[in-house]
Amino acid sequence: MPLYLSRFSYTPQTWARLTEHPEDRAQAARTYIESVGGRLHGFWYAFGTHDGYNLWEAPDNVSMAAVALAISGGGALGSFETTVLMTVDETLDALRRAGQIGYRAPGTEG
Repeated sequence: MPLYLSRFSYTPQTWARLTEHPEDRAQAARTYIESVGGRLHGFWYAFGTHDGYNLWEAPDNVSMAAVALAISGGGALGSFETTVLMTVDETLDALRRAGQIGYRAPGTEG
């Protein structure tokens, strides 16, 4: 199954609610991804641009998009970004295929 890396930031209101009522949000995330046949591999909080990171596994892009849309639409997050991760073998396959496309840069003779 494909892997996905998500980066998220809570709204100030969400941090205020979590400060008053601390809660393990990894459990909620696990429930969401399992509902589409996926798996949560990790849930981390961080300092910096994003408040946290998740590593997910989902059956396909549509399943992961459904989870991302449900979470994003909940209003607790100020931002939520998801990146599809590729294995080394998938990247090597893409590189081989790219070499067969015959790309021509704009303004060059072909």
